[in-house]
Amino acid sequence: MPETLQELRVGNDEVVDADHTSAALTAGTLVFGDGATQVFTSDGHTTYTDRGRPSQGDSWVLGDGKFVSFWPPDYQATYVVRWVVTEGAITGLTFTETERGARFEGHYL
Repeated sequence: MPETLQELRVGNDEVVDADHTSAALTAGTLVFGDGATQVFTSDGHTTYTDRGRPSQGDSWVLGDGKFVSFWPPDYQATYVVRWVVTEGAITGLTFTETERGARFEGHYL
């Protein structure tokens, strides 16, 4: 579990509160099932790396459990963010796109 999240007591699949969304996103590198990684920074930038090819985007928090991800030139999506908790420890996040329902699960490196 990332050190910055150790004080939180949350359940698996629980929506991430607005107060904790930035901390959840920036707690560490997320690794997805296909090996892609994503890093969020506190200044609202994000880098998604797939097969060694990085792409840069931006993100911002909307409210409880929701954030927006923008990828130039024109892709924007809103996601609901939920905790992944294993044996009482926060191990990652799930992202569900609000418009299409696509779900992605990332685990902290």
